[in-house]
Amino acid sequence: MEPVPSHPYSWRYTVSDVKLHPALDNGIKSAATDFAGGTLQCLCPTDKVEVKVDAQTLHNHACGCSKCWKPAGARFAVIAVVNRDKVSVTVNAAKLTIIDASATIQRHACKECGAHMYGRIENQNHAFHGLDFVHTELSPQTGWAAPGFAAFVSSVIETGTPPAEMDGIRERFNTMGLPTYDCLSPALMDALAAHVAKQNGVLQAS
Repeated sequence: MEPVPSHPYSWRYTVSDVKLHPALDNGIKSAATDFAGGTLQCLCPTDKVEVKVDAQTLHNHACGCSKCWKPAGARFAVIAVVNRDKVSVTVNAAKLTIIDASATIQRHACKECGAHMYGRIENQNHAFHGLDFVHTELSPQTGWAAPGFAAFVSSVIETGTPPAEMDGIRERFNTMGLPTYDCLSPALMDALAAHVAKQNGVLQAS
């Protein structure tokens, strides 16, 4: 019998070697009971942009898409949503700029350090209009909602991750208890589909 050839995308490191994002690699922190929000700060050493978030976040997750901001050395972003009326820029708003005004999510970033302070959808017909996207790793407070899944995992290939490493990346997420998807989570994909169905009149608005 001829030997079975090895898979061309065999993972060549141990799972513990896979680095994803500091908030994941250094141990996922649990949410605090009755946590009511905090402040996000950009990475500038002085004159920081500050954004106040007056609520706990929802749907926190790792994201592999090429648009989401990632800290230096991270393959994935960690990002959550919160009602936009709970988000306000309190310090140094003039330092913010929109990365791509044509994008669905308009990401407001610090002009100097590049950190994305919040993302906002202005299209009122979008299913996620009214929700802002935030990176709670930029907050000095602890107690934010913990990541619950990984989205757009295969998209890290588009930013330079070799396909040979994807099995190990997914396995690493699994060891953390985070299911992996190559889109959003089923609950969020259902919400998007339901929104379209309501707009098309095939599903009754609730």
